[in-house]
Amino acid sequence: MRLSLALRSTAILLSLTLPAAVLCRAQAVEPVKQFIYQNAPFPSAHASTIVEVGKGEFLSAWFGGTKEGAPDVAIWMSRRSVDGAWSAPIEMAREPGTPTWNPVLFHAKTGRLWLYFKYGPHPAEWTAARRYSDDDGKTWSQVEHLPAGVYGPIRAKPYVAPDGTIVSGSSVESYHSWSVWVERSTDNGMTWTRTGPITLPELLHAPASALDPDKAIGLIQPTVIPMNDGKPGMHLRLYMRSSIQINKICVADSTDGGKTWSDARKLNVPNPNSGIDIVRLKDRRFVLLYNDTPTGRTPLNLAVSKDGEHFTNFAIVENENPGEFSYPALIQGTDGNLHMTYTWQRKTIRYASFPLASIPR
Repeated sequence: MRLSLALRSTAILLSLTLPAAVLCRAQAVEPVKQFIYQNAPFPSAHASTIVEVGKGEFLSAWFGGTKEGAPDVAIWMSRRSVDGAWSAPIEMAREPGTPTWNPVLFHAKTGRLWLYFKYGPHPAEWTAARRYSDDDGKTWSQVEHLPAGVYGPIRAKPYVAPDGTIVSGSSVESYHSWSVWVERSTDNGMTWTRTGPITLPELLHAPASALDPDKAIGLIQPTVIPMNDGKPGMHLRLYMRSSIQINKICVADSTDGGKTWSDARKLNVPNPNSGIDIVRLKDRRFVLLYNDTPTGRTPLNLAVSKDGEHFTNFAIVENENPGEFSYPALIQGTDGNLHMTYTWQRKTIRYASFPLASIPR
């Protein structure tokens, strides 16, 4: 009894003397991890996206089928309710005899929820398609195929400016050459204008590599982040995946709201030819979700930055070798916390949330 009273007294004394930040860390909520589904009518899944559709409610979509690029690959979706349960996957889009790819969910300023995706036998032969919902995913429009050369967001969420302008990262994968483009919409995602290409200057005269589509040289799959507060002349930045010859995350900047862009340049952050995502938090810090390795797709890490240039890892989301934990999608929820989905071993999609208090300052 005396020991119990002593411990209680010590706890009270600590609560009075320890800094509030220490107490916050001690009481911080642990990360949550869930498989979005356990059983599905497909053995393989990849390239997920996530969007919040109500306080504590989320939608995630991905492509699933026999394997990436197989003719039976379709777009699937699941909803997470406020009680934390995910619904069974439902099929959202299928192109007869041709695989689908890389869904992206996002809201326009009007509240319309867009689902953009691609279809075609190979990324070099993609055509884009889309559906929309005006009731946060309860009902959807019919699938609409887009004109050749217009893709909408290619893999990661776009940036929606305060005035409703949508700035979307896009890219083209051609024979031995990858390059980034930006598509911009001033009518809430109905039509797009295209700017680019955005490349590393050192690649302009690079020799062709071996006849292997995985040995193409260049940059793809950008995500767009505001560097200031969306005021006139807003500064935007693209963070881009690179091919194995570059091996670093690359960035490019716009100071006119995405109308024109600088050349790309490398950050001192590795990229093993794998997708990335990044958010700018409400407190103006940046959080990056990426594979912190020069090769392979494990581990999957979270890193924080105050300036968008220099990143410090603060959490390992997944770390199993051999393994693949890739193509992450990352948002900050209305609760302030990080919410993400990612490919788990090509077998399923995993959801995770990390509390805002877990991000070091």
